[in-house]
Amino acid sequence: MAGKRRQFGRVRKLPSGRYQARYVGPDGLLRPAPNAFRTKREADGWLADVQTELRQGDWRDPDAAKVPFEKYATAWVAERPLARSTQELYGILVRVHLAPTFGRLSIADVTPAAVRTWRLARLDAGIGPTAVAKAYSLLRTIMATAVADGLIRRNPCQIRNGGTVTTPERPTASVLDVFAIADAVQPRYRALVLLGAFCALRWGELVALRRRDIDVDAGMIRVRGSVSELNNGSRIYKAPKSEAGKRSVAIPRSVLPVVVAHMKQFAEPGADGRVFVGAKGATPRRNHFNGLWHKACKTAGITGLRFHDLRHTGNTLASQTNASTRELMTRLGHSSTRAALIYQHTSAIREREIADGVDTVILEALKRRGRPKGHARDTED
Repeated sequence: MAGKRRQFGRVRKLPSGRYQARYVGPDGLLRPAPNAFRTKREADGWLADVQTELRQGDWRDPDAAKVPFEKYATAWVAERPLARSTQELYGILVRVHLAPTFGRLSIADVTPAAVRTWRLARLDAGIGPTAVAKAYSLLRTIMATAVADGLIRRNPCQIRNGGTVTTPERPTASVLDVFAIADAVQPRYRALVLLGAFCALRWGELVALRRRDIDVDAGMIRVRGSVSELNNGSRIYKAPKSEAGKRSVAIPRSVLPVVVAHMKQFAEPGADGRVFVGAKGATPRRNHFNGLWHKACKTAGITGLRFHDLRHTGNTLASQTNASTRELMTRLGHSSTRAALIYQHTSAIREREIADGVDTVILEALKRRGRPKGHARDTED
């Protein structure tokens, strides 16, 4: 009796004794399995899986995923509508962190195990956790596009929180610390320090300010964009990442006289004149200012404080004013509640005020109800 004729694919026994499975794909090409099978049953099972994929519309062209990772990743970065600084960062991450390991592999050969091994090796080699997290996040995003393109079925980046890194709590300068640094720095940068702290402006936003952006009569600063420095030394002006970044920030009244004096003495003339310029008339560079910053901090007796930490100070102070989450988001220039909630939750002074308020309610309720038996607080401390 003749055996039952196969309806899908073909299986043949090789001279080695193993079995080869082949099938005709939707494109009409005869496609072999990527490897031979030990038994005929295993070959039949593989063909059954392929047939199920075809019926469910999950079939992937195995040749499409043979594109080398480096070629695919480089094209991915080039094709994205990214800011120049972001495009430059992604290019470095691909070239320095991803290509040395995955560059010659095909997209299909980047497996979860390979990703885990790569990440651990980078960390063991002493690469900073932040750099590794950024590289992993980029790898995950690139491979997600490969899934969307139909090259692979599943993203191999499966490490939980692999793209996040826990950074130590940054120091918060006190109001007196900020003024001490402002008094110690070169006079032309005094207003920059105060605005960085008490208006919570970023470095790039500060050096991008023009005269037309500051209304001294109303005491308001309009943030329109920022200056970004590229690795090759060039600088570009860019709009905020989101509409929330375009905002108006009020200047504290105690700081306004310093700003007015700065505009008269140091800012360039004309509505388009730059508010902050160096001694030689150029837009201040971050690396040059850092030297002046460290010198001023040393004079003021303050250590371990970065200029960007001034923004942390300003945001923390704002969180202590009973500002709502939406109000903090507006002042910070964020489109999500995450950053605002961080400052609301990490303000120790405000947290104590809230806790004390809750404690007052508890004590008043206990007085009206009568102290429960066995209550620990029978006497005042």
